Amino acid sequence: MRGRNGERWRAPYASDPAGSRGRLIGEPPSPTRSDFQRDRDRVVHSAAFRRLKHKTQVFVHHEGDHYRTRLTHTLEVSQIARALARALGLDEDLAEALALAHDLGHTPFGHTGEDALKTCLAGHGGFDHNAQALRLVTRLERRYATFDGLNLTWETLEGLVKHNGPLLTPEGRPMPRYAASGVPVAILEYTAIQDLALDTYPGPEAQVASLADDIAYNAHDLDDGLRAALFDLGDLRTVPFLAELLDEIDARHPGLERSRVVHELTRRVITRFVEDVVAETERRLAALAPADVAAIRGAGAPVAAFSEPIAAADRAIKAFLFARMYRHPGVMAVRARAAQILHDLFAAFTADPSRMPEEWRATLHGPGDPRTPRRVADFIAGMTDNYAVSQHRRLFDHTPDLHWVMWPDGPA
Repeated sequence: MRGRNGERWRAPYASDPAGSRGRLIGEPPSPTRSDFQRDRDRVVHSAAFRRLKHKTQVFVHHEGDHYRTRLTHTLEVSQIARALARALGLDEDLAEALALAHDLGHTPFGHTGEDALKTCLAGHGGFDHNAQALRLVTRLERRYATFDGLNLTWETLEGLVKHNGPLLTPEGRPMPRYAASGVPVAILEYTAIQDLALDTYPGPEAQVASLADDIAYNAHDLDDGLRAALFDLGDLRTVPFLAELLDEIDARHPGLERSRVVHELTRRVITRFVEDVVAETERRLAALAPADVAAIRGAGAPVAAFSEPIAAADRAIKAFLFARMYRHPGVMAVRARAAQILHDLFAAFTADPSRMPEEWRATLHGPGDPRTPRRVADFIAGMTDNYAVSQHRRLFDHTPDLHWVMWPDGPA
């Protein structure tokens, strides 16, 4: 298939910037960049993107310079998304823009922070990192003279909100993952202004960006977990897919030093998954024969996907990481302390909004203002790990220690 040797081409079902549905606020076209390139550049130059450097992926960032942060993870997702888009003839710039923007709404302290804010906002519309990313790029970023947010194209906003699939059924009911909580309020409020077609699948670039996220998570959380001694290479053999790769490395490079084995493993995980996505997506495209991107949105099922064997490997790797890494006692101990910091900050700022910087409290009418909880959540969600800790130290006599204690069998 064209595209695999590095040349750029555009399939008829790719998103075409020349045919974009445009921006909410009309702007003159750029003489040097497509609309999707401008979206990518606006994301990279945003304050929210810069803050990803100091936001945790799984580990608290100061525990080691070699662990992933939200920024390094985002860059790795971007690389994989571009590779998939190029192989499939999609718009690489849109895929990259979506990959770069996909984690903008994440809180400090990784998923711990999101869980904490979900609890804090349980009676105030809840918290969802995808919805928070939409708030950032449509209203919270304040850089431009004529609009709030980044004024991104419809296609980028659609992909940001729907990269995991439709949010509503064709009948307008929430999809199963939103059955209990409902579709996030921020998304519903924005779609009342600019309809993002929440009942259809997104374009193919958003679909490959989502898969790139899964691929990066699997490979690099394995790497980080091994580096932190949460598990060892021998433990990975309980996952047949990983055992097969380790056997291949042992056969080709007997006696290879451990650090190189780890790298060979992670690069093979990425390669196998990427090659599988390309093959499975080509198979589905051949069956669907879409004439344009609209046909992909209306297909009723994802076009970009893992094959069933690799989907099974994906589930097995995630199950292993969940048990051995995300729920490791050492990780859970740090998570509990990090969550306490955010719960304390939320309580302090909602009780007295004057403790927040002027720009965050300027239009509030005291603690009783119904907008206060959401404004406080916006402030906290944008914090870096270090800033959250420093704010807690400013307001409280004791701040939980987020450092790990290293024991012979790993952190605790």
